[in-house]
Amino acid sequence: MTDYASPLRLFQPRQFDYGSGSAAQVGLWAKIEGFRRILVVTQPVMAGLIDRLGLPGQVEVFSGVQPEPDSDNLATAVAAAVQAKPDLVVGFGGGSVMDVAKLITVLRGSQTLADVIGPHRVAGRQNALALVPTTAGTGSEAGIRALVTDASSLNKVAVESRYLMPDMVALDPDLTMSVPAVVTAATGIDAMAHCVEAFTNRKAHPLIDNYARLGFGLVARYLPRAVRDGSDTEARAALLLAAYYGGICLGPVNTAAGHALAYPLGTRLKLAHGLANAVIFPHVLAFNQPVAGAKTAEIASALGLRHDSESALREDAARWCADLGVEMRLSRLGALSEHLPGWAAEAHSIRRLMDNNPRDMSVDQVLDIYRAAF
Repeated sequence: MTDYASPLRLFQPRQFDYGSGSAAQVGLWAKIEGFRRILVVTQPVMAGLIDRLGLPGQVEVFSGVQPEPDSDNLATAVAAAVQAKPDLVVGFGGGSVMDVAKLITVLRGSQTLADVIGPHRVAGRQNALALVPTTAGTGSEAGIRALVTDASSLNKVAVESRYLMPDMVALDPDLTMSVPAVVTAATGIDAMAHCVEAFTNRKAHPLIDNYARLGFGLVARYLPRAVRDGSDTEARAALLLAAYYGGICLGPVNTAAGHALAYPLGTRLKLAHGLANAVIFPHVLAFNQPVAGAKTAEIASALGLRHDSESALREDAARWCADLGVEMRLSRLGALSEHLPGWAAEAHSIRRLMDNNPRDMSVDQVLDIYRAAF
């Protein structure tokens, strides 16, 4: 764990708009900036809401982003951008949409995806970028990373660069009102996992800890409300802010074992990212308790969980998620027991995240967690 004197670098968007109706600020900003050729990257379910952005000039739409997009899907999106020649790309959707929008802006030139995988390998950006999240989960709009599944290996690959930070962000809770309760629950737990994994991380920093506390505190208070009543504007707005705080945590600190274990569930089982993280969350939270006792106690207190033992914490955290309507058993989500050893080896090999975990985790311990979640 680091102290206040430890160096830290944060990147932030140049303009940040928040609150009901703020989506319209994207169009006003684009007009002031003089953008005339705009490409909106989204999915079919959101295409009917693009008018809320009030975009000026020539607007084209690529609505082909798939859930958990792979490199082939990204290539199709990049081809659409090359043809559209936009001076502004707007990512309008959940984390997958925003990650594809980010990557489009840096892959329209001579670099390929293989060229930019990893940290600080992006040469530059080809156009401006605005991000408008329509779910409260990934916090991609606040981060300098973008992830996509490699179509050949089915492994998640990550690109990290200051060029992936958007120029403008709008957090509009009105856009999230129609998100189903089960999706609201899973994405909210994902936002919380970002904060929790950064908070208990080996790279944890006091400045980021404060964002993390704000984030998991908001999820604890407002996620049950949003699940009960999707029209609760205050709860929806609070969760968007929690997701944004989680995104800030990802920049200088990042996630840890929880996300490493979730990735094979997304790529192999095709589980939505939020659901995969929700299934794993209670197990890694409890696993890390012996070495992150004080911080785990803060998290447990915010959520109203027992934390006198690993087993009690795990049980209560799993119940907290299940009470929100999340299916927490891998056996009910399509997994077979014979899948688990291979997934354990794959998750353990994601060292960019596993090495952040406060407690070392062996392949056998990863397998134990998958079996407990089964």
